[in-house]
Amino acid sequence: MFLYLVQHAEAMKEEEDPSRDLTEKGRGDIEIVSHYLKRLNIPVQQIFHSGKTRAKSTAVVLGRHLNPPKGVSEAPGLAPLDDPKIWVDRIASMDEDIMLVGHLPHLGKLAALLISGDQERSVINFQMGGAVCLRRLDSGQWAVDWLIIPENIL
Repeated sequence: MFLYLVQHAEAMKEEEDPSRDLTEKGRGDIEIVSHYLKRLNIPVQQIFHSGKTRAKSTAVVLGRHLNPPKGVSEAPGLAPLDDPKIWVDRIASMDEDIMLVGHLPHLGKLAALLISGDQERSVINFQMGGAVCLRRLDSGQWAVDWLIIPENIL
């Protein structure tokens, strides 16, 4: 199983837009990343997002490029301060490749818990609009396969 973790792209400040939709730069960044992921032909079956505007907007752009068979949907347990154990437990029974679009600190804690067993042990430096690919090994352990950020895509 592959698990793709994406931190939402750059969002407006709350004073500018209370719903915190993506900035022009954020939209451009996630378009670049989405196009790159499409070229990699990753087999994402479904994209889940937190429901917050910035995550939903990011997920919609990714969905438009990746066309996951099961679509793009809001899911509980992906908000910034949600317990990452919720998704560790949920993923344990999954076999298909999925993408989670969310926020810090949640994504960082989820990755840390999957990779090291300790949610407080930072293992990935997430960046807005960046994508991380984790692979579940035959042993059941998780490892980082790759990471991309908008600035590194030509």
